[in-house]
Amino acid sequence: MRVLSVDLGTSNTVAVLAAHGRPPRVVEVDGSATMPSAIYCEEGGSLVVGRDAERRARLDPSRFEPNPKRRVDEGALLLGDDVVPVTDALAAVLRRVLEETNRQLGGEKIDEIRLTHPAEWGATRRNVLLSSARLAGADCEILLFPEPVAAASHYASLSVGQALAVYDLGAGTFDVAIVGATRDGFTVLASDGLPDLGGLDVDQALLEHVGRQVAHRDPARWQRLLRPESTGDRRARRALQEDVRAAKESLSRHPHTEVPMPEPFEDVLVTRADLEALVRPSMLRSVELLASTIGSTGMTPGQLAGIYLVGGSSRIPLVANMISEKVGVVPTSLDQPETAVALGAHHVPRDGVATRPDPQPQPTGDSPSATTAYLPPMVHGQGTPAQGTPASNPIAQTPASSGPHQVNPVISGAHQVGPSTGGHPVNPAASGPYPVNPAISGQHPNPSVTAPYGPQQFNFPTLAPRQPEQRKAGNRNKVLLSVGGALAAVLLVVGGVVAFSGSGVPTAEECKSDTAKDDKGFTTCLRHLAGAVADTAECKAGGTAGVSGAITVKGSVVSCAFKDDYSVQYVLTETITGAERDAGAVVASLKSDVVKARWGGNGLQGTYQASADGGLGLLTFVAEGRPLLGIVTKSGSADLTADALADFFEKNVQPGT
Repeated sequence: MRVLSVDLGTSNTVAVLAAHGRPPRVVEVDGSATMPSAIYCEEGGSLVVGRDAERRARLDPSRFEPNPKRRVDEGALLLGDDVVPVTDALAAVLRRVLEETNRQLGGEKIDEIRLTHPAEWGATRRNVLLSSARLAGADCEILLFPEPVAAASHYASLSVGQALAVYDLGAGTFDVAIVGATRDGFTVLASDGLPDLGGLDVDQALLEHVGRQVAHRDPARWQRLLRPESTGDRRARRALQEDVRAAKESLSRHPHTEVPMPEPFEDVLVTRADLEALVRPSMLRSVELLASTIGSTGMTPGQLAGIYLVGGSSRIPLVANMISEKVGVVPTSLDQPETAVALGAHHVPRDGVATRPDPQPQPTGDSPSATTAYLPPMVHGQGTPAQGTPASNPIAQTPASSGPHQVNPVISGAHQVGPSTGGHPVNPAASGPYPVNPAISGQHPNPSVTAPYGPQQFNFPTLAPRQPEQRKAGNRNKVLLSVGGALAAVLLVVGGVVAFSGSGVPTAEECKSDTAKDDKGFTTCLRHLAGAVADTAECKAGGTAGVSGAITVKGSVVSCAFKDDYSVQYVLTETITGAERDAGAVVASLKSDVVKARWGGNGLQGTYQASADGGLGLLTFVAEGRPLLGIVTKSGSADLTADALADFFEKNVQPGT
C-alpha cells in the first residue's frame, strides 16, 4: 500500500510517503523537505512551480503568484496577460509533488492520496482542492482531513477522554483547535481562527518598519518599491520581500540581523526586540483566542494533554513565551513544525469514520468558536467511505444519513469532482470522531473494528446551551465585507448537503419534497425555522424576498410582521447553495460593517449576519444543511446598528427563543 499525504500550505507544500511497509518519510522536492507553493506563468500559459517559479519571478514578477492557496476564493488569477484558474494553479503544485513521488517510487502507482485543509474550509473550498488534485493527475482514492486533526495525531498519544490544543500559525492564517480523543477517534471540540494573521502579515509589518528607517532618503523611490510601475521596480520589490522574510526567519535564531536594501538605501539593522514590538499586539490576539477557545470547551488549560505549535511562523520565540505567560502552559513544538500536518495525516485511519450530529441544539455563543465543527474525511475515488458504529458518548452520537457529494458547477477545471464518490455527506457544520491510530492510542489492536467494547466513559465537559441573553453583542465578529467578500465568507462558514438527525427535525430532502402549506403558507420545514413566530406574529404567504430593486431571492416565501417596523421573511429556496449565496448577497448590498455569529434552536443551527446603513437594517440567517433562508428587515431608524438587529433576532426571531 503506497499512501501519499500532502499539506498544500500557503507558502510551502510538504508531502509524506508511506510505502513498502516502511515508516512515513518526507518526500524531498528539489532537495528540500518543503517546496514553495509558488507558481510562475510563462508566456504561452505553461506553469512553473516551486523554487523554479521563485527564480523566474526575477524576470517578470507580474507573472508570479507566491501564495495561490490564499486566493482560493477568487476563481482565477491574472498572471501577466494570462488568466489562470485557481484550480489549475493548485493543480500545478500538486502535479510537481506527484511527479517527484512517482520518480522516487520508480513508476509504481500511488494507492491513496491524503490531502489536508484548514479546519475552517467549507465544502466549496474543499471541492476546489479535490478538483485540483484530479487536474494534477491523481487517479487513485483521495481523502481530505482537517489540519488540526492530522497535527494532533502526529504530536501526541491521547487516551480516551483526553484533549489537546493545536496552535497553527501558518503563512496565511492563524487557526486554533481543541481536539479530543474518543474510543473511535478524534473529535474537534472547538475551533476558531484569525484570517488576517499569518507569516505574510509578519513580513509586511517588518517591511513597513524597514521603510520607516529609510524612506526619508528617497520617498519617491520607496513609493515605487511599494507600488512598482516597471519590471525593474517589481524585481526590486520581489528581492526586498525575500530579504525581509529571510531576516524574519533569522531573528528566530539570532538576536539581530541586517536587511539588504536596494540603491539608494542603506542596509537596515533589525533586532529581535524590534520584531517582537511589531508583532506583539497580533500575537496577543492569537493567544487570547487560544485561551477563549480552550474555555469554550469547559476545560482549563491545565486539563489539556498539551498545546502544540504548528506552522512555520510558530517558530517566532515570542509565540511560545506569550502562550506560557498568558495561558500557563509551556507549548510543545518540533524542529520542523511545517511537516507536522503532513506526517500526522498518515496516523488518521479512515476506518470507523462517522458524522456527529448534535444530540441537542448546540450553544450558539458569541462567535463560531463555541460550535464550529468539522467534516470527517471526504473520500473520493475508488470504493466508498468506511462506515462505523459511533461511540456512545456525549460527543459522538448516531451518524447522519449520507447522500451523493454535490459538486459546485462554477468551479473551474477540466475534471469534475464527484462521479465516483462513495456518497459521503458534505456538511461543513457536521463533525465526527476522527479515528485515533490504534498504534498510538493503544485503545484497540484492530483499526478496522470501530464498534465500542462495552460501556464507555468520557471525561469531556458537557457544554450546556447558552441562553440568548447571555450573548453580548459587543463580542460578535465584525468584519467589513464587499459583496464578493461577504459571499465568500458565507460559503466558508455555512453550507453542505446533509440532514441533521433528531426526532421531528425535517431533513434536507424532506424540506424539498414537502410542499403542503398551512393557512399561513408555512410548510413543515419553514415552520420549523420560524418556531414560535409562526404562531405569535402576523404571517402570510407570498411576497418577494430580498432587497427591493437590488437582490431578489427565489423560493416559497412567508412574510411575518412585528412591531417597531421589523419584519421577517422565511424562504424555502430552491437549493442549499442558493440559500447561502442569497444570504451573503442580501447583507452585502448595504456595503457596511457586518456582524456575524452562530445561532441554534429547534434542532437547527447555522450562522446569521447583520448590517445596517442609512436607516435600513438587514439580517439573514440560514439553517445548515437545508434550503432555508430567513431575512429580517428594519427601516426608518437613522441610528439603527447591526448589533441592534442581532439583539432583536436573538430575542424575538431565533427558533427556540
